[in-house]
Amino acid sequence: MSDDQVRTGPGTQTRRVLLAGAGAVGAAVVLTACGGDGSGNGTTGQPTSGGPAVPSTGDAGGGDRQGSQSLATTTDIPLGGGKVLAAEGVVITQPAAGQFKGFDPICTHQGCPVSNVDGGTINCTCHGSRFSIEDGSVKAGPATRPLGRKDVKVVGDQISFA
Repeated sequence: MSDDQVRTGPGTQTRRVLLAGAGAVGAAVVLTACGGDGSGNGTTGQPTSGGPAVPSTGDAGGGDRQGSQSLATTTDIPLGGGKVLAAEGVVITQPAAGQFKGFDPICTHQGCPVSNVDGGTINCTCHGSRFSIEDGSVKAGPATRPLGRKDVKVVGDQISFA
């Protein structure tokens, strides 16, 4: 009798039969987990953990996270200047006291990220384009199109997407 045929307990099962059975059970579990409701997306639309259902739109918290999450405080944005918030996908400027503007942080020339706000302009160091902190218009090329606007709002001292 080989090692694969060593009896594993009462009866005549061999180790090979036992392992094959365990493999079949594991495959069945995997296939069941991959199954769906026939809609082709592999989900049934029902919660799997007994917890609350997560809406299919918006964020996992059920709200509009981009619209409610604070990007900066009003004291973070200097008067006559601004701040590049690359991770948040926005440049926020304060061209006049209490007036906050939001712009796309990607230069319209060749898609480089803008790098800083200095001297009253939003600056791209890739090729030297400069944009107005007031309206995103081109102050110096080679860019020919203004930066896209991003609506921001101020509630108290918190700046967030509008």
